[in-house]
Amino acid sequence: MDEKMLKKMADTIRFLALDMIEEARSGHPGVCLGLADVAVVLSHHLRHNPKNPKWLNRDRLIFSGGHATGLIYSLLYLWGYDVSLEDLKQFRQFGSKTPGHPEYGHTPGVEMTTGPLGQGVANAVGMAMAAQYGANLLNSETTKIIDHKVYCLCGDGDLEEGISYEACALAGRLGLDNLILIYDSNHITIEGDTALAWNEDVKRRFEAQNWDVIEIDGHDYAQIDGALTWAQTRKKPALIIANTIIAKGSCHYEGDPHAHGAPLGEEEIRCAKERAGFDPDRRFYVPEDVLARFRCAVERGDLAEREWKKRILESPYKEQVELLERLQNPNFEAIEWPTFEPGSMVATRESNGKILNAIAKALPGFLGGSADLAPSNKTYLHGMGEFPKGRNIHFGVREHAMGAITNAMAAYGLFIPFNATFFVFSDYQKAAVRIAALSNLRNYFIWTHDSIGVGEDGPTHQPIEQLSTFRALPNFYTFRPADASENVECWKVALELGKPCGFVLSRQKLKTLKPHRDFGDVAKGGYIVKERPNAQVVLAASGSEVMLALQAGCALEERGINANVVSMPCMELFLEQDREYRDRIFPPQTKVVAIEAASGLEWYRFADRVISMENRFGASGPAGVLFKEFGFTIERIVQEVENLLG
Repeated sequence: MDEKMLKKMADTIRFLALDMIEEARSGHPGVCLGLADVAVVLSHHLRHNPKNPKWLNRDRLIFSGGHATGLIYSLLYLWGYDVSLEDLKQFRQFGSKTPGHPEYGHTPGVEMTTGPLGQGVANAVGMAMAAQYGANLLNSETTKIIDHKVYCLCGDGDLEEGISYEACALAGRLGLDNLILIYDSNHITIEGDTALAWNEDVKRRFEAQNWDVIEIDGHDYAQIDGALTWAQTRKKPALIIANTIIAKGSCHYEGDPHAHGAPLGEEEIRCAKERAGFDPDRRFYVPEDVLARFRCAVERGDLAEREWKKRILESPYKEQVELLERLQNPNFEAIEWPTFEPGSMVATRESNGKILNAIAKALPGFLGGSADLAPSNKTYLHGMGEFPKGRNIHFGVREHAMGAITNAMAAYGLFIPFNATFFVFSDYQKAAVRIAALSNLRNYFIWTHDSIGVGEDGPTHQPIEQLSTFRALPNFYTFRPADASENVECWKVALELGKPCGFVLSRQKLKTLKPHRDFGDVAKGGYIVKERPNAQVVLAASGSEVMLALQAGCALEERGINANVVSMPCMELFLEQDREYRDRIFPPQTKVVAIEAASGLEWYRFADRVISMENRFGASGPAGVLFKEFGFTIERIVQEVENLLG
């Protein structure tokens, strides 16, 4: 490689990034300048097609340090993605294609939404796991449908976050030889030198996690090229420790923490351009010879994709092609849903286990696992083997990484993932759930042991505020089914939605209701399960409290008070319905009492009274005793209604 040209290409990236940040008066210049040399050499190794950002067998490149958007968007433009020079000039502006952090589904070429540090590392592990399973599923001796690499650029902050430990330990355990992590080791954080808070031996850490590791000068083109070539032949996941200088190429900010998150200023940019031999008066300038070399990615990528398609067409194993088609176009109508006898006692975690297995039998791309809780979560897919050759993934006690890994599997293009833990431990994975919602990823979060019904394990294991938290999350659908049959209907709706969803499920057995609805259905989020003429009050509940509401409705009827009973399995869906439907469920002049064994704050938008845990934690004791002690009884509901009606 011509080092003089490589430097010119790297400097072009640097100055595009600086011009973008200066134009926006906002951004992170240090990492863009420090990683430009690595990015240029990586460009020569990366197999992708800017004309088709969704080509299945492309190499994936994930920027775990999502604040490096000046670098990311410069590369996307230079490579030939649908990102224009004008888009670069609109960096960080409202409605632009170039937001402050990369957003999946918003900017062509962005593989994952990143920014919360560490999650991109776990996303890369998830992408590599998806590719590994896809290769085991689809490849034959003669035709490799999946044989790409997954690259991830990360920094000190990413590796300080605990999620990176979780994800990289799992990657080493699985021997992900398709994963290459490039660590931008500049020893600088916002507060100063990394030694202020961090001095571990990263090389030994990763070697202990079964990775191959090489350390290089991140500004030496020959070393970068050699390290990438080396990494591509490893039989383990590979870590390249690239020692770099933050703000490399600037005049006065090399190695300075102040270069992390603020524009360097016009005079500094002019100085840097002059020193590199660029015209200081030209902004957003790309030399023709530089652009021509970067744009070779279009021709190379288009050729690589055409050769790949030819490979598939000529494959003697037609079942490969048929399976690929089934993975890319899942047929939900093929699912043979389980049925449950009315009156039978079935915990919704148990019914969910049967549902998962029914889905998995029909959809070859449906896979997932639990954070070491499959026997309790009831998430094991029977007869379907262990990952990476089977569909049961053993994540270990790694909730945050599990969420981010399955997010990446959802974004990969072939699979529908699920993951599971106890609902109270959803706190550990909340950041990943938020990214799923922001990215509109079809990822299914299964949370069992949903309330004080957990019982004897006590308040540390009894979720209270979590239900309100997830109901408040935009573009996320939280299902809390009342019984086994409603659980089936919730899954039907969730699959058709194609959105990130959570299933909040009971540990304790619940009575299976007759599949009867007086008005509405699960697809509308809430419906009247029992309607009485001239109702004076509406009792509304979700999950295990729906049966309690039905029983209280009968007790009120005996006292001459007619009560409609509403099941609300998915409040988010209900809020999407028109006013006419919502008024039919909650008539404006009718009093509403909501019952839910959680904080229940969101119910106040409908209800005049909310029987909830309020601001209390649970306690240790048998579930039945706890429901009584915390006021979830027929008598309490009747009393509240009588007080409300006067």
